[in-house]
Amino acid sequence: MDYALELLSDPTAWLALVTLIAMEVVLGIDNLIFISILTNKLPEAQRSKGRRIGIGLALILRLALLGTVAWIVQLTEPVFEIFGKGFSWKDMILIAGGLFLLWKATKEIHHTVDPDPDGDVFDAKKAGELTFSAAIVQILMLDLVFSVDSIITAVGMTPHIPIMVIAVIVAVTVMLIAADPLAAFINRHPTVVMLALGFLIMIGMTLLAEGFGVHVPKGYVYAAMIFSVLVEGLNMAARRAKVAKRKRRRTA
Repeated sequence: MDYALELLSDPTAWLALVTLIAMEVVLGIDNLIFISILTNKLPEAQRSKGRRIGIGLALILRLALLGTVAWIVQLTEPVFEIFGKGFSWKDMILIAGGLFLLWKATKEIHHTVDPDPDGDVFDAKKAGELTFSAAIVQILMLDLVFSVDSIITAVGMTPHIPIMVIAVIVAVTVMLIAADPLAAFINRHPTVVMLALGFLIMIGMTLLAEGFGVHVPKGYVYAAMIFSVLVEGLNMAARRAKVAKRKRRRTA
């Protein structure tokens, strides 16, 4: 109780909490984009359930990892060297996650650009090639990568476990609220699907770079993503204006 009261009265703890929540929400965007694209390949009746399970697994993983913080910190210690470069378990997890994201995003781009000519790329029957269990396994794999990265970053920002727990719960709650609207928006706009897949490739390359010891400032990555979203927003507004103009011509 004294420990909790001490945290509540500490302005530094509140600042760390706000900063950590913001960071966890931003990191959660990567995870949410992947979950949205993957679950949109499922039959429509299973999509919302798949998103809830995927996000729920992310919460369980992160809370479980918080319970093993001492072990997580050791993941940054090199376990072997290649050409003088030490690789830790964290590095190997990031490299594996980056390769998986590159493979998955490239595969999805192929299916989007060259879909079955007789059906929609998100048609439920065509989506049968991705089973519900396969989707959950893939989501779980990426949840693990993002969770390890998130927890290690959190440990570097604050030593207080309660602050980390609150930040994780708030961030995952935001993901849960935003999941269905984001997935529906992505599904309605094919160009946004391509943009999101491009984001996944960029995130995959960032994970690979981090795994090989090349630090990529997250601000650069998210600035590029925000700029791309703004450009796509302008394109969508221009398309809506053209459609409205054609409708006015027909009615005139």
